Amino acid sequence: MRISIRHEEIKEGVVFRNVWHDVCVTVDFTQEERQIIVERRLTGHVLLERMPAGVDPDDNPDWYHLRVGHLLERKPDRHRTANPSDAKAYEARLLAALQAMKDWLASNADPGEDKVIEL
Repeated sequence: MRISIRHEEIKEGVVFRNVWHDVCVTVDFTQEERQIIVERRLTGHVLLERMPAGVDPDDNPDWYHLRVGHLLERKPDRHRTANPSDAKAYEARLLAALQAMKDWLASNADPGEDKVIEL
């Protein structure tokens, strides 16, 4: 798995100029990782529960969760934050979630082995 993270500053609005800080991530999975995700039907698994800055608080939070399937599409995933500090904090959470996903994919690669235990 190869991860590419980019920080972008986005300016919106004509009268009320808002500046947002987006964190864009692209993940290139190996063929084996892709196969594990598809065979085990892991695309719907939520990696991060998140809510971008500047959205309506009444929105359904499920719309914004980062799922394995989003990263599998090979498109950059964008998450909007209010300031550079929030962007860096999100990046740290994202890297921790991706490391956990890497370990999780490795454990999903093979089914468990049969065991006989005597107590």
